[in-house]
Amino acid sequence: MVDLKSKLRHVMDFPKKGIDFIDITTVLQDSEALKQCLDEMKGYISGMGDFDLIIGPESRGFIFGAPLAYMMGKGFVPIRKRGKLPYKTLQVEYQLEYGTDILEIHEDAVKPGQKVIIVDDLLATGGTTESNIKLIEKLGGKVAGIVYFIELLDLKGKEKLKGYDVKSIVQF
Repeated sequence: MVDLKSKLRHVMDFPKKGIDFIDITTVLQDSEALKQCLDEMKGYISGMGDFDLIIGPESRGFIFGAPLAYMMGKGFVPIRKRGKLPYKTLQVEYQLEYGTDILEIHEDAVKPGQKVIIVDDLLATGGTTESNIKLIEKLGGKVAGIVYFIELLDLKGKEKLKGYDVKSIVQF
């Protein structure tokens, strides 16, 4: 069994001074660690009941979400930053540290009543996931669960996601 927490690399002062960036590439390049990470995420998802799709937010949600969708025989839906999706989209504005940005999903990506699992690399404040949920629910979808690789406990992101089944593999 790989200690996934010890496999992560901390890069101080990236992308700006005072930030301790947790780099997942050290896990991605290690086949045993990557397999274990995906298997553990799959285990959490399997315990969340029946669902139709896996949603992966840009960009690291793609890294985990697409292979998990394949492993579980489900479809994969990306949520992207403004202007990256080629078809008609639904948008939501969300707060960044210095301003706002827009997230988009194709307007036909989630059908009313479909249950989805959101998969992403990191839960910090929960703001981006909260925006993802708004997009999914605007389309009539239901969030059956949310799975992260990493959770930063001090930032209390789970508090913004009360009422949802939220799991994480590694906590700091």
